[in-house]
Amino acid sequence: MARTPDASDTQQLSLFDLPSPDAGAQAAETSARPGAAPGPVASAPPRAPSGGRRSAVPPATPDTPAPASQLAPLMFRHPRADRELLLGTHRVGYALRRARRRSIGFVVSTDGLAVSAPRWVSIGEIESALQAKAAWILRKLHEQRERARRVESARVEWRDGTSLPYLGDTVILVLDPRVDGCVLNTAADALPGVPRMTLHVGLPQQASAEQIRDVVQSWLQRQAEQVFLERCAHFAGALGVTVKRLRLSAAQTRWGSASADGSIRLNWRLVHFGLKIIDYVVAHELAHLREMNHSPAFWDVVRSVVPDFESVRGALRDETVPLLG
Repeated sequence: MARTPDASDTQQLSLFDLPSPDAGAQAAETSARPGAAPGPVASAPPRAPSGGRRSAVPPATPDTPAPASQLAPLMFRHPRADRELLLGTHRVGYALRRARRRSIGFVVSTDGLAVSAPRWVSIGEIESALQAKAAWILRKLHEQRERARRVESARVEWRDGTSLPYLGDTVILVLDPRVDGCVLNTAADALPGVPRMTLHVGLPQQASAEQIRDVVQSWLQRQAEQVFLERCAHFAGALGVTVKRLRLSAAQTRWGSASADGSIRLNWRLVHFGLKIIDYVVAHELAHLREMNHSPAFWDVVRSVVPDFESVRGALRDETVPLLG
């Protein structure tokens, strides 16, 4: 078993679908033909996994925002904005790129609104198309801004006394040079609302943030492997499948993947979440060893071991991964 994540996993991205959490959230994209009536709008779906793999993909979906018409006037400006217009009561600076394409494309990311348009389409036509999609654009801009706020609020400050999520609970870091490595202590009699776990880290008080991060992250990865091994053994028996190899992943956009040869990859960052979420992802990947697809038969296999998987999957979508950098 590998005890460190497979660095190559970061090159297999399709947002968890999205850039890294601190680089930008999953882009939402739509397009409009110049002069055409606006049609239905939808976020771009995750790309299908390649190479015979199927993956549990955690989309970036923040709390449902208020309708754009109910938002206080805001300014949204792309860092490379070269044009600006008023959408409803909100001023939007957008980046315009001329491209060889037949339609006007809109992409909303944490940077803001980017527009690609054919060279022959006038600015007036582009901005008419933007006005036609104003409600969708504003909703996505608000979602991305809210998600960026949530991600930033989840940034871990590596110091004595800081807290981070672990197995759905909160653990407090204690720098303690008397211990070797990391030692987890659990207080069974902790008061309600008071974290019951402390992780004693064998470093001096003057340790740098980078030293603390590296020691704690290594410990989290070891804990993740141990939990994953236990849960894979449980669900492999329940599903009648064999896991040939388990590897930890550090992918930015994928919680897990399975190959037809019995190899499983699980993102070690799942260790931040509760066991119900971990079990859902493990069961999802092991179910692919019976159904290498996302057909109704596949979901029946998942449901046979995680009957409430729909609600657990929804909880996973709402989770915010702490920013450890």
